[in-house]
Amino acid sequence: MLASALLTPAALAHPHSFISLVTTVMADKGQMTGLKMVWTMDEITSADLLYDAGDAKPDSPVWKKLAAEVMANVLGQHYFTEFWHNGEKVKFNNLPTEYSLKNVDHQAVLTFVLPLAHPQPLKGQTYTFSTFDPTYFVDMSYDKPTDARLSDELTSGCKIAVKTPRPTQDMQAFALSLDKADAPPEDMELGKQFAQQVIIQCQ
Repeated sequence: MLASALLTPAALAHPHSFISLVTTVMADKGQMTGLKMVWTMDEITSADLLYDAGDAKPDSPVWKKLAAEVMANVLGQHYFTEFWHNGEKVKFNNLPTEYSLKNVDHQAVLTFVLPLAHPQPLKGQTYTFSTFDPTYFVDMSYDKPTDARLSDELTSGCKIAVKTPRPTQDMQAFALSLDKADAPPEDMELGKQFAQQVIIQCQ
């Protein structure tokens, strides 16, 4: 199941699982409140998870149980997300305000709202965030820049962009050299070296 890939301390370093990200920055009353995330897992990663769901209908308790299990593991890794403002980390609430798991064209899709612990001011501010697996066992990325979006309330006063890193050839070679018996040093945060950065700038 997904927990064996995304959601446990992995002994595998270079990507063996892939998740496509779509993120919408949420706001209310002129302040940023959180991120709505949609994670679409690759078909191989999805296979075991969908097998466990069987032919369960979308409103079946089976899906709610699986969603809760996957979400618990995501929470155990702080949503696999780092959020920064003026060089300091922005804290999240410990629980999502909503979440669900479903089957879309034979792929498992996890949708949830990551709430900020405190609403953040927007006017004249710049924020950055990245979503990644530190071990780089799971590749988590945006298929296209427009998959990082602003909610309607933010489109008039803010801009959003996705910056894709360019790891050195040595770093790429190191990641590819790691096999199933290897793991990168924890303090290396290998996945962070490959993580896309989303930048939000508001007037």
